[in-house]
Amino acid sequence: MDALFIQYNSMLQNKIYHNFLIEIFKTFLIILFGLSLIALTVRAVSFLDLIVDNGYPIGIYFKYSFLNLFGIAPKFVPLSFLLALSIFIIKHIQDSEFIILWTSGVKKIQLVNLFFFASIIVLILYLVLSTFITPLALNKSRQLLTEDNLNTFLPTIKSQQFSDSFKGFTFIVEKKVDNEIQQIFLHDKGNNLKNLSSNVSEIYETTVLAENGVVESKKMFLFNGIIMSSKKNSENEIIKFEQLNIDLSDLSTATIKKPKIQETSTITLLKCFNFIELKNKFCKDDYKREIISTLNRRIIIPLYIPALTLICALLLIKSNKIYLNKISIFSYSFIVLLFTELAVRYTGLNHYILIAFMVLPLILIIFLYLFMNHKFSKELKI
Repeated sequence: MDALFIQYNSMLQNKIYHNFLIEIFKTFLIILFGLSLIALTVRAVSFLDLIVDNGYPIGIYFKYSFLNLFGIAPKFVPLSFLLALSIFIIKHIQDSEFIILWTSGVKKIQLVNLFFFASIIVLILYLVLSTFITPLALNKSRQLLTEDNLNTFLPTIKSQQFSDSFKGFTFIVEKKVDNEIQQIFLHDKGNNLKNLSSNVSEIYETTVLAENGVVESKKMFLFNGIIMSSKKNSENEIIKFEQLNIDLSDLSTATIKKPKIQETSTITLLKCFNFIELKNKFCKDDYKREIISTLNRRIIIPLYIPALTLICALLLIKSNKIYLNKISIFSYSFIVLLFTELAVRYTGLNHYILIAFMVLPLILIIFLYLFMNHKFSKELKI
């Protein structure tokens, strides 16, 4: 009979633990999605420059914004799990639901172990996102900007505003009505308009002035103006025209198209610390400091999630001490989060900060676990 009761009690506990995990992860995913969506909405406003200033298609804009979601979401993982776990513990304490567990023989340290297990799952999720998925998605978003340079030239034209959205190509118009423009000034230093000269050799600057014109997709039709071509060691060449057709499809936007360090795979960055790998463009001394910070953000910051979990678990301790109330415990968690965001930027600059940053999560985990185990043991003796 006793064995049957123990078996039933064990099944009941497992069922309760399972429901607890589902509730925690459900809240965690809702918070993570909400925070990521808000941040993406704010970021997507700045991405509108791809359409307005650089003439990219709207499809590229949406794909680029979606892929950047994978760069935004991991940053909110620690905060989202911290909030989800805090909400869960406070809610069940206020509703006195944990009392059922304590009276049925469940020890508080067992519940802490459950929270710790949940944090390991989130840690693995964070590691997969930060080390593999995020760099891959951001790299893909950067590649999108190289696949389709220009959809239409028209959105990049603004009345009485200089535009330098294209490499070596600057322009301004006095007035713009629909696709019609007036008083046009074009200046090219990138040899994009060198074919407008009678002699294309050694052209390094071309200026076009026109009274009016029409823009259609990637072409510009100008009327009544002059072309001034400057050559090295030669006089300027001036050509008048009544109508001039310019093909702008070869223009290259000034948007950065080479992958940044945060868009580079983790394996590639780790190779920088292998002396055999000398051809890697990121392996220069100037970049290594940023590489260390990037790797710490991807690999070490996830290790702080179990530490944050144990800080939240301090809420289970019965105490009237001010340093163990809800506000103080949440403050500890916030301070740790703030420390990780500030310190990770300097891990590539200072060796001592690097060591402290890597060792701190392990110290916190061991100290907090032993501290709670001691406190819970004292509660049982009372």
